Amino acid sequence: VQLVESGGGLVQAGDSLSVSCAASDSTFSINRMAWYRQAPGKQRELVAVISSGGGSTNYADSVKGRFTISRDNAKKTTYLQMHSLKPEDTAVYYCNADPILWNWGLGTQVTVSS
Repeated sequence: VQLVESGGGLVQAGDSLSVSCAASDSTFSINRMAWYRQAPGKQRELVAVISSGGGSTNYADSVKGRFTISRDNAKKTTYLQMHSLKPEDTAVYYCNADPILWNWGLGTQVTVSS
């Protein structure tokens, strides 16, 4: 499965942004999916998880109440809506299954300026 993330950009603190991840294979629909992020000099961390059917989600404490993960299995795409962005949300955002199954995509850069 190939993963292609998109939608990142440069925003100001307090703004909103949505990123997307498209998968190349229909096995996407049977797997729990997640968004991860990696800030400069830091390890990649899990941000949000969504069940295969989309009915269950979980979030890292740092983004709870601000980020929303969703998916469209027909489009083989998962989304991450980010609100009230903070400078500490600056990172490259990636998607993958949870647990990780596939090679990483290139990610999409999200930069939040203060």
